[in-house]
Amino acid sequence: MTVDAKYKSGKSEHDENFPVASRIIASRYRAPILAFYRFARAADDAADHASLDPAEKLRILSALEDTLLGRSDAAADALPLRSELQKRGLSPQHALDLLKAFRQDVTKNRYADWAELIDYCRYSAMPVGRFVLDVHGESKSTWVASDALCAVLQIINHVQDCGKDFRSIDRVYVPLDELARHGADVSDLARSQSSPQLLSCLRALVVRTKELLPEASQLPPGVSDLRLSVETSVIVALARELLNLLSTRDPLSDRVHFSKGRAALIAGRATASTLVARATGKRATYQAVRDDAA
Repeated sequence: MTVDAKYKSGKSEHDENFPVASRIIASRYRAPILAFYRFARAADDAADHASLDPAEKLRILSALEDTLLGRSDAAADALPLRSELQKRGLSPQHALDLLKAFRQDVTKNRYADWAELIDYCRYSAMPVGRFVLDVHGESKSTWVASDALCAVLQIINHVQDCGKDFRSIDRVYVPLDELARHGADVSDLARSQSSPQLLSCLRALVVRTKELLPEASQLPPGVSDLRLSVETSVIVALARELLNLLSTRDPLSDRVHFSKGRAALIAGRATASTLVARATGKRATYQAVRDDAA
């Protein structure tokens, strides 16, 4: 039996803003990361499905959890991750944290303030980075920088998709207090072009998200694995450039994404910079970087 076929969006790791287990990552780590991504994609597809009722969404999420924990084989998308976790002696906790976020998506459509949004990111995004670090055997001291980077990526996605999320599933991640502060309303998200008030609100959210970048940028020099350092440096660079785009464009009327050529250029520059830093011995331990910053 499977519960998966009813709600698939068709999206894959190739459709994301940022690299997911790209060829930069050592091949021995790609299978568990892709299994984790596909588990998360299945849960996300269920939680965001426009026509499934809440009870059915929660049933699918429970099936994913039961399969992950070995209580069932009903959810095919959980089987590869369960196998990888068992093979590598890894905890299912990060995946369980993700399921908490997706269950919240089913029951919570509004976020009062920045603190609520970051708390959501704690479960919807941060477990992804933590899992990748655990797969690589990296120190838990790197989690702080990873958490900041994952929150940045999540909020970028929220801003990019703010109109679509409201129109299709009546979900608003833009903090309500920020909307009110700028004289905007959730109904503004239904427009084909942002009102001046909404645009001011979204750009203020981008500014606040940029404040997480200094912490996030400590992840590439903080990890031991060279390939992971390169991969995360590319992600940081793409995030920085996307935030710059969101500072000047309207996500309701503009497609705020990179062309393949532009993304490749950004990735190439970040890769070269990281490799030079490593080759010249400039990599600092994560703790040393934090001590210097303090």
